[in-house]
Amino acid sequence: MTRVLGPLLPAVPFVAALVGLLLPPAPQRRSTRGRGRVDGGDRARTVAIALGLTGAAGALLVALALLVTVDGPVETSREWVDLGGLSVTLGFRLDPVAALVAVAVAAVALAVQVYSVAYLHRGPDDVDLDVDHRYPPYAAQISLFTAAMLLVVVAGDLIMLLVGWEVMGICSYLLIAHDRRLPEAPAAAMKAFLVTRVGDVGFLLGIALLGVSAGSFRIADVLAHDHPTGTLTAACLLLLAGVAGKSAQFPLHTWLPDAMAGPTPISALIHAATMVAAGIYAVTRLYPLFEQAPVALTVLGVMGAVTLLLGAFAATAQDDLKRVLAWSTVSQIGYLAGALAVGSPPAALFHLLSHAAFKALLFLAAGAVIHAVGSTLMSTMGGLRRGMPVIFWCTVVGLGALAGVPPLSGFWSKDGILAVAEAARHGAGPTPGWVGWLVWLAGLLGVAVTAWYATRLLLRTFLGDPRLPDTHPHDPPALMRWPVLLLAVPAALFGLAGFLPAVTDRLTSGAGPAPLAAGGELNHVGPGLLLPLVLLAVGAGGAWWMWRRDPAADPADHLGPLRPVFARAFRLDDLQHTLVVRPVRALGRLARRGDEVVVDGLVEGTGRATGGLGRGLAALHRAALPRAVAVLLAGVLLLGLAAVLLTGGAA
Repeated sequence: MTRVLGPLLPAVPFVAALVGLLLPPAPQRRSTRGRGRVDGGDRARTVAIALGLTGAAGALLVALALLVTVDGPVETSREWVDLGGLSVTLGFRLDPVAALVAVAVAAVALAVQVYSVAYLHRGPDDVDLDVDHRYPPYAAQISLFTAAMLLVVVAGDLIMLLVGWEVMGICSYLLIAHDRRLPEAPAAAMKAFLVTRVGDVGFLLGIALLGVSAGSFRIADVLAHDHPTGTLTAACLLLLAGVAGKSAQFPLHTWLPDAMAGPTPISALIHAATMVAAGIYAVTRLYPLFEQAPVALTVLGVMGAVTLLLGAFAATAQDDLKRVLAWSTVSQIGYLAGALAVGSPPAALFHLLSHAAFKALLFLAAGAVIHAVGSTLMSTMGGLRRGMPVIFWCTVVGLGALAGVPPLSGFWSKDGILAVAEAARHGAGPTPGWVGWLVWLAGLLGVAVTAWYATRLLLRTFLGDPRLPDTHPHDPPALMRWPVLLLAVPAALFGLAGFLPAVTDRLTSGAGPAPLAAGGELNHVGPGLLLPLVLLAVGAGGAWWMWRRDPAADPADHLGPLRPVFARAFRLDDLQHTLVVRPVRALGRLARRGDEVVVDGLVEGTGRATGGLGRGLAALHRAALPRAVAVLLAGVLLLGLAAVLLTGGAA
């Protein structure tokens, strides 16, 4: 069953995308309210949701089979092309890790598809009127996005992985720019595309180095090959460039907050199940290579620690609800990078799955709030708890998991990362002990800061007095409410899966150094729990105390002169604009000027000279008759004289 269903995981959403793009528009009908209604999206919705449900069920079956009955990975491959002895194969490789990630991707994508049906309508008072005539390509692009991520998850060949990796970049561009009424959406989409492309250049070169060194792009062959140390280190560093771009790690993180210009369901998809998770997952697939390249893991550890704190501090000063969640994603992915750097892929994967649940929950809940209030700014919200009780309690669960409140999922998965970082301080990991110290201290500080901004978000949005008294918010319609409620379940309970032997044994078998995977336990219970809990209480209590002093004020105002620094994320985006964007634009203007002046000048100058000569000759031909006869006679005389002289000379 696994061998049959494995290739179908990316194939099912790909078929949904293909069918959605090829469906002809449906005829217009009249609604019950007497207004025209565009029904072009009806069949697209049916196809996207039905095949999304099929794909999620298939992923769950594969996961259950691999977790319960199958020992070891399931792999099939077939040679596709041989390029001078360099083999490229078509195949897939499924193990418990890939199956669990596939379940997370398929489940979040299905929730987004269902949620989008109501979210893209005009509003809660007129849910029968579909005003987004571009819904069919939107749904098809979500399906293609999902298929690309699933291809990255199950790919058994680096070239197949690269195809899925690049298709995700294209889909992110299209989906972020979906709402063309927003002037910032096209710019944000272009920025996301270009910044991630910078990292993808390194990713492509890293794959090429590994493939040439191993003589094959098949992942099993690449992992089994004995690569030269220099080649391996260079390849891993190049791969990290792609990881920094896709997973929004410093210094290629600047695209992610701006991507909030896209529809909120797309933000949930990008932040929870695709794009940002792809880079971390790619490192786990190739982790045996990174273990042999400690320099690359050291770079990853520094990058993760910087990103963790950068995202956390930036989130403290944002007024835009979605940007707070975006910067929190940057910070949480920093935790994942840190876990990989200190040698524990199981801890990173456990937090990746936990993060997928609570971050999808938070974005979809935020979308319901924005849908009801009509604004993304927390300064226009407040007092929403009474009108939106379902969304309030779901947000409490999501923010609690984000901050690490026990016994929610984020508490166990984040504590697992802190535990392995603490062990790595004493040299238990593949990197020097100072990397363990760096990740551990950054993670602890991140706990306090995360608790602070999560509490601030909850207080500013749902508690206190309404700041817009004329609004009457209420819980969203069923198609938006049920995906949020269902995602609240894994956000609350997934952490307990770390105590199940069927999960821990599969995720920790053969992954990471033995001291960091001892006993196959992902959930760490011991004295080390106390310090994160104290820091959690300090962060949440500090935000609560500031808010209680003046409920109408923003707790971020207490940051003083640091607030504008944090709000601009230490002005790194401005620095990037100064050092990279402006010089590139200046170079482009110089090239354009050179093309216009030199190249076009030569071409146009030649044309003008030829035209001038033609006009001069034309003027001579238009001479008056007496002058023309005189010139003709003079010419005849000159020719006759020349002939006489030449003939006489010859005689």
